[in-house]
Amino acid sequence: MSSGPGPDVLRGMYRTAVRIKASDERYRALMRSGAVGGMYYSPRGQEFAAAAVAAHLRIDDQVVTTYRGLHDQIAKGVPLRDLWAEYLGRAAGTCGGKGGPMHVTSPAHGLMLTTGVVGSGLPIATGLALAAQLQGSDRVIVVNFGDGASNIGAFHESLNLASLWSLPVVFVCQNNLYAEYTPLDGGTTVTRIAQRAASYSMPGVTVDGNDPVELWGAAGEAVARARSGQGPTLLEALTYRFCGHIMGDQQAYIPAEELAAAIAADPVPRFRARLVESGVLTEDAAAAIEQEASDEVADAAQFALGAPEPEADQLTTDVYGTPKEAA
Repeated sequence: MSSGPGPDVLRGMYRTAVRIKASDERYRALMRSGAVGGMYYSPRGQEFAAAAVAAHLRIDDQVVTTYRGLHDQIAKGVPLRDLWAEYLGRAAGTCGGKGGPMHVTSPAHGLMLTTGVVGSGLPIATGLALAAQLQGSDRVIVVNFGDGASNIGAFHESLNLASLWSLPVVFVCQNNLYAEYTPLDGGTTVTRIAQRAASYSMPGVTVDGNDPVELWGAAGEAVARARSGQGPTLLEALTYRFCGHIMGDQQAYIPAEELAAAIAADPVPRFRARLVESGVLTEDAAAAIEQEASDEVADAAQFALGAPEPEADQLTTDVYGTPKEAA
């Protein structure tokens, strides 16, 4: 059993969470001002569901995430300038500006896919894990998804194959208690998604996804299990989304007192206070981390806003098939 994360890991998880929070808040502010358009799914409130798991991953380990994926993308190490440029559809982005927020990839940093289709990343991650196994590699694949995705066929098929073949994949359900606009008990018969692991003969673990130390411990065991050839784990990180399903969601379906309580228990300042109280960070050191993140995000946003859009001749690149000539 792990003795717990050391001071460097604790500070690293906080630094990652602050970078995620700063990026999300800046992006939403730009959307509200009209400077940025499009669709955006905020991960605010779920920072540590990404940061604590990613703390165990190597650069060659691979991650698959969803359209609510900013936190997973940053935690896996995608450079902020590259990431922001992709979100804004600029040629300097990770996909040349052609993917946008819902389809970010950066294989050089192990971010293999961001999918806009609920649950569709699960079988792809299972395939990546099979590839790792066939290649004799010890890399680990992590696939992040929400509680709603656990109700589709691809979830069950993926867990079944991963267990059958002892694949090196960690299935991370970031359970924020709402599948788009439906509360967990409105569409799911189990009280904990991790209970479903028993059907596929793999460990199923539920932890507080807003407690980075608790999640770090559980994720470490799951990653070690996968890396050593012992097969997959279903890891459920209980968390909460602060900003609804999509930008502009008024969240009328969420009880006001429930949302207020979740925001009052914001995991980022709560962890900050914990680190300061334990002496892992001083107030000055915490403030320095926050200022560094703010400056880095401001730089990335300015870079992306000023970067050129893709040229017209890029319209048909990365497209399978031969375009037909206009009549």
